[in-house]
Amino acid sequence: MSQQQDLLRDAMRRLNLTRDAFSERLGVRRRALDTWLLPSESSESRAMPEMVGKFVAEILQREALGAAAGSTSTDQRPLVQRIAAEGKPQLLSVAQFDRGSLEDLFQVADVMQPIARRQKVTRILEGAVLGSLFFEASTRTRVSFGAAFCRLGGTVCDTTGFTFSSMAKGESIYDTSRVMSGYVDALVVRHPEQGSVAEFARATNIPVINAGDGPGEHPSQAVLDLYTIQREFSRMGKLVDGTHIAMVGDLKYGRTVHSLIRLLSLYRNLKFTLIAPPSLEMPAYLVELVAQNGHVIEQTSSLEQGLRGADVVYATRVQKERFAEGEVMEGYTPEFQVRKALVDAVCKPDTILMHPLPRDGRDGANDLSIDLNHDPRLAIFRQTDNGIPVRMALFAVLMGVDKQVARSMRDAGWRSPAHIGPDDADFDGLD
Repeated sequence: MSQQQDLLRDAMRRLNLTRDAFSERLGVRRRALDTWLLPSESSESRAMPEMVGKFVAEILQREALGAAAGSTSTDQRPLVQRIAAEGKPQLLSVAQFDRGSLEDLFQVADVMQPIARRQKVTRILEGAVLGSLFFEASTRTRVSFGAAFCRLGGTVCDTTGFTFSSMAKGESIYDTSRVMSGYVDALVVRHPEQGSVAEFARATNIPVINAGDGPGEHPSQAVLDLYTIQREFSRMGKLVDGTHIAMVGDLKYGRTVHSLIRLLSLYRNLKFTLIAPPSLEMPAYLVELVAQNGHVIEQTSSLEQGLRGADVVYATRVQKERFAEGEVMEGYTPEFQVRKALVDAVCKPDTILMHPLPRDGRDGANDLSIDLNHDPRLAIFRQTDNGIPVRMALFAVLMGVDKQVARSMRDAGWRSPAHIGPDDADFDGLD
């Protein structure tokens, strides 16, 4: 049933249609389409008629042929070449994507979903070794990359922190990168200094993925965030185009929002509300870049005002570890905490609440409140789950096996729970 859901969601995304418009295009009732999109464990889920599946495939084929015929500039190169960094299969910045390549990557991620859901397994990267170099503390991102590589059949060698690195002995980034490249087949690197991951990449020709470079970028996080938004909207019959996005918290040092706002600017007619105290506002160059792409930008220090009408609320914690020496946080008061009472008062019933994690649950942190944990609008765990298929897709594309994955899959030999967490909603299910 998941293949049916993925096909329909992918079709709506590629055709840029809402559920109402898509059901009209198919000549079916909206209610029928809704039942085909429900998780298989739902009592109201229904199998899509075979004829409808063939019709969807025909529509997509005609659209693809029409797009190719209508544009002489359509880039027909493999995806790995279209997103390459200076000709190398490396992901260093979201600037490497255009909307077309981003949508194509999402299609690869959709193919990965049965593997990420523990329904299928593949050994497509059997024998390949990932070097996971995290010179900055990490749990979620490091394990997510490792799990994604392992689910493709590869193995992982990792290290965390400068203490365990020869760089603590004075070895240069160039030497470290070149030596590691002789040991492994791909590198994932996190470093506290902006631009350092690009230095690693320049010293090697193997795939390198930027897992965060100080206050710079976190491209894979932004890609999975946008993928999450698209899947959430697909479930509700909405489009990314024309969306109202509210970003809250440390917009100055939060690299996830820096990358995400650049990706979102590839879409059309968006409204961004940037909510932060003056000391933590979004860098001016990013505000200008988004404005140049024709989007509406509002900046405010009022959380209540900024959240009104938002389709997505993306909260971030304060990145105190990135403050310059002597820099103090001013104005980040409890009024900046996204909490349930405020969300209920000013947000819509279908607003999506997101956070790149970790969220700071300590008193006085004023981060996304834990009193929203059972609110169905909270998408943070669906967000982290989506990190696996997205990072699997990145590895597959950069290592040139993305076209081989579908035919390499076989049924998993173990059983997984229908829901990972005991409080997960039906649409969080693995089936």
